[in-house]
Amino acid sequence: MTPDWRPSAGFDVLRLRARLNARIRAFFAERAVTEVETPVMSMAGNTDPNIESFPLAFSGRTDGAPRTRWLRTSPEFPLKRLLAAGFGDCYELGRVFRDGEAGGRHNPEFTMLEWYRLGWDHRRLVGEAAALVQAALALVDRTATLVEVDYHALYRRELDIDPARTDDAGLRAALGDIDIDPRGLGRDDWLDLLMTHRLQPRFPRDQLLAVIDYPASQSALARIRTADGNAGVPVAERFELYLGPLELANGYHELADAREQGTRFLNDHALRRARGIGAPPTDTRLLDALDAGLPDCAGVALGIDRLLMAMLGSERIADVLAFDFSRA
Repeated sequence: MTPDWRPSAGFDVLRLRARLNARIRAFFAERAVTEVETPVMSMAGNTDPNIESFPLAFSGRTDGAPRTRWLRTSPEFPLKRLLAAGFGDCYELGRVFRDGEAGGRHNPEFTMLEWYRLGWDHRRLVGEAAALVQAALALVDRTATLVEVDYHALYRRELDIDPARTDDAGLRAALGDIDIDPRGLGRDDWLDLLMTHRLQPRFPRDQLLAVIDYPASQSALARIRTADGNAGVPVAERFELYLGPLELANGYHELADAREQGTRFLNDHALRRARGIGAPPTDTRLLDALDAGLPDCAGVALGIDRLLMAMLGSERIADVLAFDFSRA
């Protein structure tokens, strides 16, 4: 059978994407946030055990630098280097790449919007991220109301479990009749499965839900604080933004401690070794930038393809791509 050469998305959707990109750029121009471009290939990859980077082999002159480069999974590290150098509020709208992620809602290459605001925390950034999504929805004559909820309160309210104290067996039991192979899964895996299988499907279609202050074990590149309203349990200062059941964005009050970030990278490598998977090199330039001084800031990454899917009510990422992975 001859492969289909035609676009996966309709022309009206591709024109909507162009309008969305223009609206995003106008949104940030109104707020004096500058668009930048950073490298797509890097000497370092993403160490997150749940994200895989594509390696590339460079054949030209390197003057002793590594020949292996990595396609970015996010522009986060170079954007933070710009912030540490004193550039100021900035954003990037561009392609990112993740190995092993292909399916109904995933494409190995996709479009990400990432931006940073100096002097802001994650709670303030929630409002701006929601305003951007609401501006996007206006392009298709839709509206959505923002609701904020604490992560721990959400699990207590909807599932009657305490994510900070319920043991692994209790978390597994809360999945009910959803059958999951438990081999190799840890506590945060069970919490994630409860989010994707029990909580997200219930989120109302026309509601923007910001889930705030995650468990400290899911901090990634976010700061950790002791939450007074959560019985003294440490939490990660991060949020995730959902439109209906689709996760759109992940934001942090950014960690600025180079020593702590280095420790987290080492922990990532240890977990990768335990899982029997390779690890890309640590981004030492990011650590040097943090050591030089990252200003207090908050940042968020938003998936543009997911946003388009949510705008149109589609469950297939192919519906919003000119050519999805099967037709690339």
